[in-house]
Amino acid sequence: MTDKDNQLAHIHSLAKRQFDKAQCAVANERKQCLEDRRFYSIAGAQWEGKLGEQFENKPKFEVNKIHLAVIRIINEYRNNRIGVNFISKDGSASDDLADTCAKLYRADEQDSSAEEAYDNAFEEAVGGGFGAWRLRATYEDEDDEENEQQRIRIEPIFDADSCVFFDPDSKRQDKADARYCFVLTAMTCDAYEEEYGEHPASWNKDITASQFDWSTTDSVYVAEYYRVEKVKEKVFTYRLIDGSEERHSKEKLDSDPSILEELEATGAQEVRSRTIERKRIRKILMSGGRVLEDYGFIAGRHIPIVPVYGKRWYIDNMERCMGHVRLCKDAQRLKNMQLSKLGELSAMSSVEKPILAPEQVAGVQHMWAQDNIENFPYLLAHPLKDAMGNVVAQGPVAYTKPPNIPPAMGALLQVTEQDLSDILGNQDSGDEMQSNMSGVAVELIQNRLDMQSFIYISNFAKGVRRSGEIWLSMASELYVEDGRKMKVVGNQEEVDSIELFKPIYNEASGEVERANDLTKARFDVAIDIGPTSSSKRSATVRSLTNMLPLMGDPMDQQVLGSMIMMNMEGEGVNEVREYYRKKLLRLGVVEPTKEEAQQLAQEAQNQQPDANTLYLQSEAEKNKSLAIKAQADTELAIARAEETKAKAIDLMTRLDMDERQAVLEAIGQLGTQPQQATVQPTQNEEMQYVN
Repeated sequence: MTDKDNQLAHIHSLAKRQFDKAQCAVANERKQCLEDRRFYSIAGAQWEGKLGEQFENKPKFEVNKIHLAVIRIINEYRNNRIGVNFISKDGSASDDLADTCAKLYRADEQDSSAEEAYDNAFEEAVGGGFGAWRLRATYEDEDDEENEQQRIRIEPIFDADSCVFFDPDSKRQDKADARYCFVLTAMTCDAYEEEYGEHPASWNKDITASQFDWSTTDSVYVAEYYRVEKVKEKVFTYRLIDGSEERHSKEKLDSDPSILEELEATGAQEVRSRTIERKRIRKILMSGGRVLEDYGFIAGRHIPIVPVYGKRWYIDNMERCMGHVRLCKDAQRLKNMQLSKLGELSAMSSVEKPILAPEQVAGVQHMWAQDNIENFPYLLAHPLKDAMGNVVAQGPVAYTKPPNIPPAMGALLQVTEQDLSDILGNQDSGDEMQSNMSGVAVELIQNRLDMQSFIYISNFAKGVRRSGEIWLSMASELYVEDGRKMKVVGNQEEVDSIELFKPIYNEASGEVERANDLTKARFDVAIDIGPTSSSKRSATVRSLTNMLPLMGDPMDQQVLGSMIMMNMEGEGVNEVREYYRKKLLRLGVVEPTKEEAQQLAQEAQNQQPDANTLYLQSEAEKNKSLAIKAQADTELAIARAEETKAKAIDLMTRLDMDERQAVLEAIGQLGTQPQQATVQPTQNEEMQYVN
């Protein structure tokens, strides 16, 4: 054997010991959980065990009151789905990346049919006390070999009470502190041989209950083994030119050398490095004989198994759980026994039957045998005679008596019915609702009914929160493709698309940033639980209807009315809801998706204005033309005034020059020849000349 084979053999041996420890710690509780689920869901299972042996060859009736109570709780949950929201660590009200994560989570739920996983886990938790589901990374397009992109799927785990076992040292309800986990999966023997090419060697599974089943499938179990391993990782911290810091692991830098090249090109400097321990999850598939496949480290830092409990306690350092069935089983068995006995008594004849000697009916016995069918007008019977032939007696010797119902049985039936009602939750309060009751009274009655099942929905919400934490850890490692386009789903189930690592310009910093970077997703997970008495849409409609009379502004009334219609539930209202959504979009109340925004922009470009708009536009153009004409006339008048002023100045300048020329000519005529015939102009003349 090679070193790797020896290592896998050691892991298999260790896993077997850990599984025995984990299964033995909760075996008794889990067997009761399985028995509880069979008790309310399988016809005939209420007579399994010693009780059925005591009623062998006797009527065994079932009036299953528990089944209806469990279904009522399940329906209340299905009417109000629990959603996952992500909030920033610092409590910021708005975080685009957190909204993106929430939309991606809803898209993964939709694509993987997560409702089946949720419903199965919730029903097993309510019926038996324990349920679970898993998160798994699968290829987005398994038929395309070149497509390496993956998405996260949420898948159900069936029979979780007998197939899912966590580290017994983990105490948290969501098992976030577990070091390992086992998930058993059933396969047919033929499927096992075809998949692995060897004779089946089933994993040890001790928690079974198939007493009532006449036949079972020939199955073999394989075990998925998840264990937490601490991996040492070296992390480098770089200071960028703007003073901020970035951290990158050595594994990331080795896998993508472009990161280091970009850091060096932008002038980033390494300031420190440290070695840290990081949790990684290793997954191994095993049969009872060997390790079938070692998947290595999977995405995320958490075991991708989500447990759900109905009710849970720790007593005597042992985890104990139960659902809605366990406390009702004795009362249900007692009721079945009483009804079965009552049915047996009722099947007996209630008519007194005559008791005759054989010689009394000799020759006429056919009349007595066929009387209930032929309804003879009379019956014949011979008298009894002694040895001397004397008549001793005539008529029947005696009569049979119909069975009497014991008085204690009637009283016990009433007590049993009341016990079942008290334990399962008294639903008679629902009959108190009348058509003319106020809304407040109806809500008080409904809240009283809801409190009987709220613990199951509250515990399930803890599982949903854990599912969000696991998903976020996996998504930060899987959704890292630059430029990848992914489907997202909004709060109102509107479908949109996003681009990972999309470059956007930040006006505040003046730098280009990358949006939808899930590697930076560090959020707290919050859950949203609606009222259990009705759906979220119905609760929204009631609230908006109550607010409508309080609004005085017609526009506000129009908005509230449209929101009421958009949240209406019923047959054939989808088109109406879509119409009012578009109406709210045009009013600017609802934020549009990318496609809706493009459609609104196109409609705005193609929309033809009405007559009033055309008239106002023409008047505006007319007024604009008049304003332009007036401005042109003003500018022309100013230009003419400037021209007149220039001509006046030129005329005055010419006049002064003519006067000086006339003086010089006059002096010359007088014969006076001055030695210096220089005439100094006045200051005003000099200024005018210069001008």
